[in-house]
Amino acid sequence: MIEVKEVTKIYKVGDDEVRALDGVSLKINDGEMVAIMGPSGSGKSTLMAILGCLDIPTSGEYYVDNIEAAKMNDNQLASLRAHKVGFVFQTFNLLPRTSALENVMLPLTYDGTKMRDCIERAEKALEVVGLKDRMKHHPNQLSGGQQQRVAIARALVNDPAILLADEPTGNLDSKTGAEIMALFQHLHSEKHQTVIYVTHDAFIARHTDRIIHLMDGKVVRDEQIKNPIKAGTPRPDEMLSNGNGNHAKE
Repeated sequence: MIEVKEVTKIYKVGDDEVRALDGVSLKINDGEMVAIMGPSGSGKSTLMAILGCLDIPTSGEYYVDNIEAAKMNDNQLASLRAHKVGFVFQTFNLLPRTSALENVMLPLTYDGTKMRDCIERAEKALEVVGLKDRMKHHPNQLSGGQQQRVAIARALVNDPAILLADEPTGNLDSKTGAEIMALFQHLHSEKHQTVIYVTHDAFIARHTDRIIHLMDGKVVRDEQIKNPIKAGTPRPDEMLSNGNGNHAKE
């Protein structure tokens, strides 16, 4: 369970104050797949930082797995991140000179896990994302979609309570992006993983069960999606282009 209560975040910019979050309250249950959506400046990135324990609110409360994160110091937040949160970023953030297996093992090496256990858990995570046969490959030997799968495996290796994805299909073509969305949907439906997906893309957001809409640092709508889009479904503009023949390539 994730719970945010009346959270504000205020930044000082010179003599001015910027209220990035303004009294945000929300709950996300275990096993939910939720999109947080809004335009630039809506507070998405700030909320993501707080949900991911990268920052603390100026005021308000934040709980993850019944642990109050809002009052923690930097060391406590780092420990909470390591054990409760898995991050997936738009730019993959893989170490270029290490193998897929070594990249996935990285979070485990920080907490003193024995090498044999590191290898075993990293191999299992890579198998979950369909890269069992690419474990020894370096990032430059992998496609963009495969690199993002390695990044997802790295996020999963500590069995996090939250998988927090920040525009993870933003650097991928539509086909590869659909494959990554299919993987997230699989993790949600089959593994009961809690997935929080931060995006500005309405089509991508509707692949989830719920969309939390932000505007000017406030939650302006909390929308349940009765029939989430299945990964691989063409975008409406693609369907129009290919369906009426007016814009299709000859």
